[in-house]
Amino acid sequence: MDPILLARMQFAANISFHILFPTITIALGWVLLFFKLRFNATRNEAWMDAYRFWVKVFALSFALGVVSGITMSFQFGTNWPGFMERVGNIAGPLLAYEVLTAFFLEATFLSVMLFGFRRVPGWMHTGATFLVAFGTTMSAFWIIALNSWMHTPVGFEMRDGVAHATDWFAIVFNPSMPYRLAHMLVASALTVAFLLAGLSAWRWLRGDRAPGVRKALHTGIVMAAVLAPTQAFLGDLHGLNTLEHQPAKVAAMEANWETRGNVPLVLFAIPDERRRENRFEIAIPNGASLILRHEAAGVVPGLNDFQGNHPPVAPVFYAFRVMVGIGLLMIAMGWAGAWFLWRRGSLPGLLLRGFALMSFAGWVATLAGWYVTEIGRQPWLVTGVLNTAAAAGPVPATAIGGTLAMYLVLYGLLLLAYIAALFRLARAGRLAETQDNALLKPGSAPGAAGQEKLA
Repeated sequence: MDPILLARMQFAANISFHILFPTITIALGWVLLFFKLRFNATRNEAWMDAYRFWVKVFALSFALGVVSGITMSFQFGTNWPGFMERVGNIAGPLLAYEVLTAFFLEATFLSVMLFGFRRVPGWMHTGATFLVAFGTTMSAFWIIALNSWMHTPVGFEMRDGVAHATDWFAIVFNPSMPYRLAHMLVASALTVAFLLAGLSAWRWLRGDRAPGVRKALHTGIVMAAVLAPTQAFLGDLHGLNTLEHQPAKVAAMEANWETRGNVPLVLFAIPDERRRENRFEIAIPNGASLILRHEAAGVVPGLNDFQGNHPPVAPVFYAFRVMVGIGLLMIAMGWAGAWFLWRRGSLPGLLLRGFALMSFAGWVATLAGWYVTEIGRQPWLVTGVLNTAAAAGPVPATAIGGTLAMYLVLYGLLLLAYIAALFRLARAGRLAETQDNALLKPGSAPGAAGQEKLA
């Protein structure tokens, strides 16, 4: 196979695995802070029960996110040396800020979150939770700033083929950055909302009716009901921004071949790049023009205007529909769950099973959206500045293919182990909460045997 294609596949495999875990930790840190603040305000142990369970999920996710992130940094030097050679003056500082933020805030104060509840004052434990949540968001901020700059590069000049920064404010707050950051943060919150609701629903169906489970379940459902439609609104704004700055990507998302007005919204089709047409198309008349131009006769760019310089159509087209489809399902589930909680105070068994099945729906939607974003940028690594092929290194295809196979096997095993660990934590949750509550009773202290069990 083509070594450049293999290198792209390898980086895609790495980032697909890595992004799963920051998608959880970015928002889960703030959810943990909410749990802790509710406990501080009410002294209701249910909130601390929820905190103690979900902080373990946070720690596990953080560990896998850090380890998998290190792997990608090596690939810049091996598979893509041209990236740092050409734009390292901009990418290097932004990546450094992300690393410093992650390790100095998240890693430093995570231990206080995990082990400090009975060892430090309450205000310090709450402060540590805030700093970890803030650190995860700042890490996302710097990564999104760099990624957005790669899509809409500004604030630099080229000297002897190398990018040099001229305006760091313009680089960080480039034209697509605010939309991309908001979209990613809400995607993280939705991922956590359905993980909270799904795993809590699973525990509830197994007979674990602890108050902490109910708190987490209700929190996840309320988050889903509010954030799912919010994400649809933000997605529309992000799409309009993409139409302005990356019209070829939008054309691929819509599988629209000719620039024209009255463009239909294609619900399903099989894009045929060789014949430059769609087969088996099912579409809504004028739909794409209405969404993208807000008028039926609005002109939408076509792929034929970018021949030889547009992304592969099929993966962008299908991934976009997966993302939108899951988003619509999230809206339906969030609103249904919120209605039952409001009207009846509980959820029917069928809806609980639905939430349990959608525990990791946020992951699927995030990956689909990420593929739309990154594949849709091709053939550019930095739009208009650095072609993907020009950044590739001289590593032979056999070496890349071998390591890619090892990565896929390892990541598959790690992902299965992670999911199994979450459900194992969920099964053991009731016993842990009972033991923790016993320790919190005035005058209670575990004996030697109790200390061994707790350890």
